[in-house]
Amino acid sequence: MVETLSVAVLGAPRVGKTAIIRQFLHQDFTDTYRPTEDRYTYRPSVIFNGNMYDVKILDVPYLAAFPANSSQEWLDLKCRGLRNTDAYVLVYDICTPGSFEYVKMIRQQIQENRTSSASEAPIIVVGNKRDLQRQRFTARRTLSVLVKKSWKCGYLECSAKYNWHIVLLFKELICSAVAQGCKSSHPAMRLQGALHRNRCRLM
Repeated sequence: MVETLSVAVLGAPRVGKTAIIRQFLHQDFTDTYRPTEDRYTYRPSVIFNGNMYDVKILDVPYLAAFPANSSQEWLDLKCRGLRNTDAYVLVYDICTPGSFEYVKMIRQQIQENRTSSASEAPIIVVGNKRDLQRQRFTARRTLSVLVKKSWKCGYLECSAKYNWHIVLLFKELICSAVAQGCKSSHPAMRLQGALHRNRCRLM
């Protein structure tokens, strides 16, 4: 029996949301920027612990706000289904501090506005464009502590351009979504463990 897991990828414009997805699915990257105007859905298949999953990846255009209720969710096509998605990837550009402010806002709105019947969904905050960062880690280390300790979310840095940590990101997403009923470890701890194991096979 094939199960479906839905993952929404959100973030400010120009942070590399689509680039991350395309690198994961097609090992493809382009320096040409094209804004995402419509929502796209990708459906890779994944084997996790011997089970097959259809992963529904939602590449979501910039949202001024996360839908606060079902009316807002269904009036706008790009928002449909976001309030009960199985997991979220919140992407920011580590070279653009303002893009993290958007992540803070959207994460808070996700926490407040998910459907009451839906269980808590894993959230992983992703700092993209690591290849462009030449400074020391101090500011980003502060952000990672905020995300992991205060928000209790996963945190990971990656480079869509060089395919660095892209597969790791989606492996941990799937592992976290499948194991979201397990309360013995939060996503930040599971993310660190993913560096030392391979629990998922991507097809």
